[in-house]
Amino acid sequence: MRYIVIGAGAVGGTIGARLYQGGHDVLLIARGAHYEALKSDGLRLITPETTETLDIPAADGPVPARDNDVLILATKSQDTIAALADWPTDLPVVCAQNGVDNERTVLRRFSRVYGMCVWLPAQHLEPGVIAAHAHPYSGMLHVGRYPQGVDDLAAQIVTDLGKHGLLARTVPDVMRWKHGKLLGNLANAVEALVGHPDGMAAVVNRVRAEAMDVLDKAGIAYSTPEDEAQVRGHQVDVRPIEGVARGGGSSWQSLARASGSIEADYLNGEIVLLGRLHGMPTPVNEVLRREANRHAREKLPPASMPLETLVTLIDERCAAESR
Repeated sequence: MRYIVIGAGAVGGTIGARLYQGGHDVLLIARGAHYEALKSDGLRLITPETTETLDIPAADGPVPARDNDVLILATKSQDTIAALADWPTDLPVVCAQNGVDNERTVLRRFSRVYGMCVWLPAQHLEPGVIAAHAHPYSGMLHVGRYPQGVDDLAAQIVTDLGKHGLLARTVPDVMRWKHGKLLGNLANAVEALVGHPDGMAAVVNRVRAEAMDVLDKAGIAYSTPEDEAQVRGHQVDVRPIEGVARGGGSSWQSLARASGSIEADYLNGEIVLLGRLHGMPTPVNEVLRREANRHAREKLPPASMPLETLVTLIDERCAAESR
């Protein structure tokens, strides 16, 4: 099979690099300066153990498809529709993305859709360069057919992913794992807005507690931190990389790159949507969704909001909704 990685950023670039190192046919799809760097200099993959430059083929848009192509979609959720617009709809698509809306969105046009729950701490701030911070494996990936089940292709993808530098496993309930990951990703907006000051954990606890109440009311199953710890162990531990400062997660990186957009509508906004569907207020997630989008739109740097300001905005919204 040829793996076409659409969105060769932190997650996509690492997955593509590891597949390539495992001997697989890989094509990276990127844009702008990142594409130009990949085309001219290759992908520089930095890990806690090594730095390698990989001459992986790259393109800046759709290419003629082959019968055995597999699309690995690793863009931010807000870019899903545009990223897939010109690809043949008979190709299988693996959604290696945060959030839980992508698979349903893609299934409107593509008949073979797979979910991938991604645990892969990596950073992409410089064109052509990916820093993958985990050790001894760069990431752990859960793969399953959407909406549920495991088939031969899912099993083959997992086998291929596991050949070099990644752990992968098939799961019949991939969306349960992705909803568990969603609960963790709700803190992305907190980190992007305020960084890591003392007292941040209290806000994170509030946003997750609100979300769990909503998921429970909606009858949506989700993996727990205990489930994740049992599977993950110490196989994907974050390690420092000499000369590479680790900033933050995907939302923090969106603000750091001044990309103009952020994924909050599909993380905190997913909880807001479910709350509205089931008649439950979600003031904490709504404030985070709103403020993360504002910071992205105004191209404000990460960690530029004082924690006290964020807490005040949340408290005011909670008070307004309780009246």
